[in-house]
Amino acid sequence: MAKKSMIEREAKRHRLIQKYTLKRREIKNKLNNKLTFIEQIELQKELQKLPRNSASCRRRNRCWKTGRSRGFYRDFGLSRHVLREMSHNCLLPGIKKASW
Repeated sequence: MAKKSMIEREAKRHRLIQKYTLKRREIKNKLNNKLTFIEQIELQKELQKLPRNSASCRRRNRCWKTGRSRGFYRDFGLSRHVLREMSHNCLLPGIKKASW
């Protein structure tokens, strides 16, 4: 189980990403237009004033059950440990242990 503080920090990042998505997108669209060098610098300063954690690349995938960030399977939203346990208990439809 991940620390509660890490899970809460990730939840805060998720809220910030949702809050600033439109503003960040608008500034980036303006930057992509042909502008003078001085206007580009001003827009970059605006972008830098936004919170760091509002950038979507700072978000980390976490298991919804344990909060573990490593060994994450996107298809299920689970870490490898939980995926293994749930598949052994037949809680994931269509998943079975490999044998050859």
